Amino acid sequence: MENDRRTFLKQTALVTAGLGVFPTILRAGQVSANDKLTVGLIGCKGMGFSNLKAFLKQPGVSCAALCDVDQNVLNERAAEVEKMTGTKPKLYGDFRKMLEQKDIDAVIVGTPDHWHCLPMVYACEVGKDVYVEKPLANTIEECNIMVKAAKRYNRVVQVGQWQRSDPHWKDAVNYVHSGNLGRVRSARAWSYVGWKGSIPVLPDEPVPAGVDYDMWLGPAPKRPFNQNRFHFTFRWYWDYAGGLMTDWGVHLLDYALFGMNQYVPKSVMSTGGKYAFPTDAMETPDTLMAMYDFGDFGLLWDHTIGIYGANFGRGHGVAFVGEYATLVVDRSGWEIIPETNSLSAKKDFKWPEKQKSTGKGLDLHVENFIDCIKTREKPTADIEIGAHIARIAHLGNISYRLGRKVFWDHDKQEFINDKQANELVKAHYRAPWKLPKV
Repeated sequence: MENDRRTFLKQTALVTAGLGVFPTILRAGQVSANDKLTVGLIGCKGMGFSNLKAFLKQPGVSCAALCDVDQNVLNERAAEVEKMTGTKPKLYGDFRKMLEQKDIDAVIVGTPDHWHCLPMVYACEVGKDVYVEKPLANTIEECNIMVKAAKRYNRVVQVGQWQRSDPHWKDAVNYVHSGNLGRVRSARAWSYVGWKGSIPVLPDEPVPAGVDYDMWLGPAPKRPFNQNRFHFTFRWYWDYAGGLMTDWGVHLLDYALFGMNQYVPKSVMSTGGKYAFPTDAMETPDTLMAMYDFGDFGLLWDHTIGIYGANFGRGHGVAFVGEYATLVVDRSGWEIIPETNSLSAKKDFKWPEKQKSTGKGLDLHVENFIDCIKTREKPTADIEIGAHIARIAHLGNISYRLGRKVFWDHDKQEFINDKQANELVKAHYRAPWKLPKV
C-alpha cells in the first residue's frame, strides 16, 4: 500500500499545481482525439442522469444505452435522451446485457452504492472505461477490488468527486499550502442538511409494477420491498450506503486531507446517533462527529440532519484553522477569516477577498474524464483517490457502529487486532452474486 500512498500524493501535487491533461499518447484500440465517444448509463434515477446530461454537453458524445431496474424510470429517461439528442437509446434491465453492446466506449455507473463494484469491474473486464459515482463502494473490500480491476485491465476510471475539478477548491488548497495561514493545527469538514427531515416508518408493501426488485437488491440481503429503502432514501440504510458520512463526507474529507497533505490517520473515534429523529425509519445516524488523529493534527468530521449553517454560517464546507487565519471553503467559494485578537494575529497583512465558484465543477470533471480516455492518463479523481477517501469515510462509520475507537493498518488493509471491526471491512454478498475475482 506504500505505492498507493505515493500515487495519491503525486496526483494530489499535480492537481494542486493546476496541471491538466498531459500530451496525447494514443494507444492501439483506444479512442482517438478526433473520434466520437459513445456512452452507456447504468442507474438512471438521480445523479446518474445528471452525469449523463453533463456528458451530452461535450462535443462528440452520444448515448447508446440506458440501464435501470425500474422500467418506469427507464422509459422516462429514454424519452428525455431522445428529446435532447434526437436518438432513442437502447434500453436494458440487466447491466450485463448492456455491457455486451460493442459500440459503447465508456460506462457511467450511477447506481446505489452497493451496486458500484460489480458493474465497474465487469465494464473494465470488457474493455470499457468507467465514470463511477461516489462513494466508490459500500465496503473497503470492494474498494480494493475495484482498484485492482482498473489496474489489471488498464482502464481509465473517474470517480464522481467532481470538486476535484472545480477551480476554486484547488485555489483554496493552493492558498493553504502557501503558508500564509501559519501552522494549521486542525481541519474541520461538515455537512449540515437542514432541508432533510424525518423518514416516517412505513409498512412493507408489494413490489411496484415495472420494478425488478430482486435485481435492485442484487448482492444486498434479501428483504421485503419497502419504499423507504428504494430510490433516493436508500442512502440511510447500511445494506446499501453509509448515510451522510459516505454521501457528503467523501467530497469534503477528501479536500481536508488534500489541504493537509496527509494520507492515513493513526486512529478514528466516532460518536453520534439518531438524536434528531430517534424513532424514524433511518438506520444511519442523523448526528455524527468523527475525530481522525494524524499525530500532529486532528481532523473533525461533523454532520447533522435538520439543522443549517452552524459552522461559519455554511451548511457544508471545510475549514483549515491556522495560527494567523482560518480558510473556509464550500461549493459557493472560499474566504479567509483572520485572527484579530489572538497573540498570533498577523497585523497589516493583506488577505485575499472572498473567491467565488464558477459553478462548472461537474462539467469540468466530465471533460477531464473524456480527455483522459483519449490520452490514457489518470483523471483528477482517479480510482486510487476515490478508493482512499471512501476508506476514510468507512473508517468513521465503522467506529460509530462499534461505539469505540479503532486503529487502522493501511498496509495490511485491516484493523489492528480487531476481529469485529474487520468483519465490517468485508462485503458479504447474497447468493447467487459473488465478489469478482481480479
